[in-house]
Amino acid sequence: MARTPYQANMDFFQCTTLALIFVALLLNGLHASTAAQGDEDDPAEETNSYILDKDLPKFGEPIQNLTVPVGREAVLTCVINNLQTYKVAWLRVDTQTILTIQTHVITKNHRMTIAHVEGRAWVLRIRDVKESDKGWYMCQVNTDPMRNQIGYLNVVVPPNILDYPTSTDMVVREGSNVTLKCAASGSPTPSIMWRRESNEPISAGATSLNSSTFSISRVNRLHMGAYLCIASNGIPPSVSKRVMLIVHFPPMIWIQDQLVGAALGQRLTLECQSEAYPRSINYWMKNDTIITQGKHFEPSIKEINSYKVVMKLTIKDIDIGDFG
Repeated sequence: MARTPYQANMDFFQCTTLALIFVALLLNGLHASTAAQGDEDDPAEETNSYILDKDLPKFGEPIQNLTVPVGREAVLTCVINNLQTYKVAWLRVDTQTILTIQTHVITKNHRMTIAHVEGRAWVLRIRDVKESDKGWYMCQVNTDPMRNQIGYLNVVVPPNILDYPTSTDMVVREGSNVTLKCAASGSPTPSIMWRRESNEPISAGATSLNSSTFSISRVNRLHMGAYLCIASNGIPPSVSKRVMLIVHFPPMIWIQDQLVGAALGQRLTLECQSEAYPRSINYWMKNDTIITQGKHFEPSIKEINSYKVVMKLTIKDIDIGDFG
């Protein structure tokens, strides 16, 4: 039969209560042992079972809640006044784990140590803090009834961009639809921003886009380039991943001045522009013959960007055979 949320909560409460009772029995055993030892030292001394509240141990100050980056050290301090022969324990509340009793470390976690400082402070240290250390910690004194106070350890983790489902470099044909994805882990949950490495507008005049996904409908050659996925959560350092978007399209050639004139003996430069990706092979021809570098002709190519070039052909000392 399925268990109701109420039954599950009652089980957790009962388990927590049993854990606290167990700690109380351990602490009271230590306290009784100390008291018995005191009676042997002075058998004539009579003890009064009625103890006024003002004579019992009291917490000197609250346990400070901590926020610690992963990998650092966390220090939780419990200050107790008038402890007398009572005993002190540290517990992990959510896992119901006994960590320390007095100056003895009970847990098998070697990263935890306990120190009694200046007679009042019981200092729990956790080295090389892990994200799993996050939670409530309790300092408890074995009075009857038990006295305790709790403090919270928050562990923050800098962002880390996940290999999956984050996009890798993409090659697409011009006119297709593209979606770039970015995912990151960290605590607090990182925010994700996209921007172009060239700082060109990424969409509608904006230079950045706050979203884990970035979609482009009918991609064209102007969208080609490097995109940066940047993850940040206020915990340094922020991290980024570079995603290259490559757009394939066939060659296109256009000439600004299709008709030019020159006199015999003059020097003239013809110019045209070509766009293609992958890069096309570009050259000048006349009468089905490729024009090469020589005394009369000087072809040149200038790369404008990854897909655009400007081709020039300089004709030196024009003669009648150059017209056409």
